[in-house]
Amino acid sequence: MKKPQWITLAAAVLLTALIFLFVRTVPVKKASIATGNQQHNETKGPANGPGLSPISIDTILLMAKKELKPAQLTWLNTLENSITRGDVKAQQLSVYHQLSHFWKDTARIFEPYAWYEAEASRLENSEKSLTFAARLFLDALQNDDLMSRRQWKALQAKDLFERSLKINPENDSAKVGLGACYLFGNISSTPMEGIQKIMEVVQKDSNNVFAQLTLAKGSLLSGQFEKAITRLEKVIQLQPGNMEGYLLMAELYERKQEYKNAVSWYQRSLPVIQQPEIRAAVSQRIEDLKKEDK
Repeated sequence: MKKPQWITLAAAVLLTALIFLFVRTVPVKKASIATGNQQHNETKGPANGPGLSPISIDTILLMAKKELKPAQLTWLNTLENSITRGDVKAQQLSVYHQLSHFWKDTARIFEPYAWYEAEASRLENSEKSLTFAARLFLDALQNDDLMSRRQWKALQAKDLFERSLKINPENDSAKVGLGACYLFGNISSTPMEGIQKIMEVVQKDSNNVFAQLTLAKGSLLSGQFEKAITRLEKVIQLQPGNMEGYLLMAELYERKQEYKNAVSWYQRSLPVIQQPEIRAAVSQRIEDLKKEDK
């Protein structure tokens, strides 16, 4: 059996558990990038990053709307058009929240949901709402195989984290999140730019779990397994109930083809997993690895 990527059992599983369960996502293709007057420059590639430009929100919404029924599309277009006519902040916020709830609860498509959550947070401009929307994008981009869409999510998260930091420059979680955008979003030609931002937090507070976990992911992604082990051990020591730490450790040993150790870590993760569907997936993986180890 083909081994799952680390992000499959760790980040993707956590997205399922901690955000909400999406039945599907829109199969956005590498379409031509729209060049309209986008408010947040989502169509532009990073100044110093890879040549591939991120997909635009226009394209994302266009593809998402193809999944809707005619009645849903009519209602949605009417609601969208009401945004430009609304001069009152409260009215605009209400429309953004209605749109985000539609894409989350009815259409069950992530990208438009996160976009309207982000638009609402930019309008509200509170540290809490900006950070929440940024984390939506950051968590999702780590499980996105389409590079143009991954970059778009990274740029959205980057913008939101930067806005949050303007409100509270001492928000270490936002600093780590900003570094993670560079580390996982492919928006810079130098991943060290992201690592340096995260290391600033670690040097100030070595017990920052989010920072240690993010650096562990980066080490795992680059094949620096021993560094990843050290950081994951730190995470689990600080938070014995951190499910992601156990799952990442297990996947690390899978990559090293040390299946007994992988099984051991998956087994250790079971007591801290609260969601039945995740526990079932991990239990199945344990059985599959036991077969591979024979």
